[in-house]
Amino acid sequence: MKYIPLSLLWVLLSCQSSAPEETSSVNYYDLGETGLKSGGVKMIPIHNGKYKVWTKRVGNNPTIKVLLLHGGPSATHEYFESFDSFFPQASIEYYYYDQLGSYYSDQPTDSSLWTIERFVEEVEEVRTALNLDSSNFYLLGNSWGGILAMEYALKYQKNLKGLIICNMMASCPDYGRYAEEVLSKQMDPTVLAEIRQLEANKDFANTRYMDLLIPNYYEQHLCRFPAAEWPDPVNRAFKHTNSAVYTLMQGPSEFGIAGRLEKWDVKARLPEIEVPTLTVGATHDTMDPKHMEWMSTQVKNGRYLHCPNGSHMSMWDDQEHFFPGLIDFIKSVDVGTFE
Repeated sequence: MKYIPLSLLWVLLSCQSSAPEETSSVNYYDLGETGLKSGGVKMIPIHNGKYKVWTKRVGNNPTIKVLLLHGGPSATHEYFESFDSFFPQASIEYYYYDQLGSYYSDQPTDSSLWTIERFVEEVEEVRTALNLDSSNFYLLGNSWGGILAMEYALKYQKNLKGLIICNMMASCPDYGRYAEEVLSKQMDPTVLAEIRQLEANKDFANTRYMDLLIPNYYEQHLCRFPAAEWPDPVNRAFKHTNSAVYTLMQGPSEFGIAGRLEKWDVKARLPEIEVPTLTVGATHDTMDPKHMEWMSTQVKNGRYLHCPNGSHMSMWDDQEHFFPGLIDFIKSVDVGTFE
């Protein structure tokens, strides 16, 4: 053949431009699996082998490995699935992970398990099992996962290459005040009064409670689409949330925190975090974006990423700012140009 048809050439070039870059001689798609291939899924024993948690590896990059910590507590990795549309093209290796109590992992009923301290040790067990270390290990936590990421860094930052705190303030009391003094005042007073009455009556199971919250709070501050148009991974994560663990730690109300996390506050300890750190805030978030920006000035080596169109799930409702900023942070740390 003396020429390639233009249509075929366009297809070939398109495939090449959208394929993940190879890191030196490493094939991004080679998961290094031996024996029975599982598509990157690995069940990891934790808590002295008593339980197992679900993880799934995507990609291969020896110097960039991102472990994703979902929110809740006890939501699932599923709402992170938007990362599939961005991280492979940037040759970023990443790990989905359902924490203990979440849908794809074991779900014991022992309430003594649901503490920050035990979850931190769980993350350390997962890190060890996945062979992540300070030469490659980035920890990304969203919402409750941000609490867990901060606490992990305060104890084990020697194992980290980079830290990413998405949509989680460093103080639950401050979060509660922001919900009370700012977010609630953005709501129709009649709607807010009815929500408050339902909460005062502890009538959280009343369908009216969610009927009010979804259009007036969730669609405004959690994921900024009409609920009927929420992405499937978001719906699956909500459907699979372990309500027993969630209520015990977060509390039944959506305005602030009333469970075991109610008094959690590490603002004064942020200067102890020395690894490169990105904090991510959003204009419409349940978390105060000014607080998120302030956090980036308190850690030793921080940067702030603002999502002007985003909410608590900016990986969905402000992808145009969230992913470029996130990937730029990871890449700059990887090549040593982060400032």
